[in-house]
Amino acid sequence: MNLDLHLGAIIEGDTYAFGQWMAGSEETIRLSLRSFARVVDVEAVLQESLLRVWQVAPRFVPDGRDNGLLRLGIRIARNLAVSELRRVKATPTDSDTLEAALANDVPAPKEPDPLLREAIADCREKLPAKPREALDARLQAAGGDDDSDIAQSLGMKLNTFLQNFTRARTFLADCLGKRGITIEELGA
Repeated sequence: MNLDLHLGAIIEGDTYAFGQWMAGSEETIRLSLRSFARVVDVEAVLQESLLRVWQVAPRFVPDGRDNGLLRLGIRIARNLAVSELRRVKATPTDSDTLEAALANDVPAPKEPDPLLREAIADCREKLPAKPREALDARLQAAGGDDDSDIAQSLGMKLNTFLQNFTRARTFLADCLGKRGITIEELGA
């Protein structure tokens, strides 16, 4: 389906038309970022990309091919992901290299901080219901389930699940920040 059918209305500032365009393009843009998923926050990159598409849409000039705005969105998203990758200076490493590094340098395990655990538990209890449900489900999956499977098990659409999970992270960070605990201190 050519999503550029919404382009005229989007250029005029029609938020409903942009919402329709996003509904049709979000999954494609998200999938174009899957190679970055291990090293950058793809959800944040996706949201920033959609915002930028909305901002540049009035100046967009179609090239005559279908889905021009979608192709622009993918390019914006991939460029943002590369920029984020450079910013965090993360380099994907294969498992053999990681195993060799671990064998040569095994750090002593850190003792758990009971006050930190208490602060996290207290902040987690204060989460709104749906963000807490999304966070609990992701933690329970322990990386063993795909987000779409987790979302389905909760009866949520994938995007709704990801938004709730992002809200949970934000709420937790804010709550911990009010206690003087910053995420940077935790090494996250």
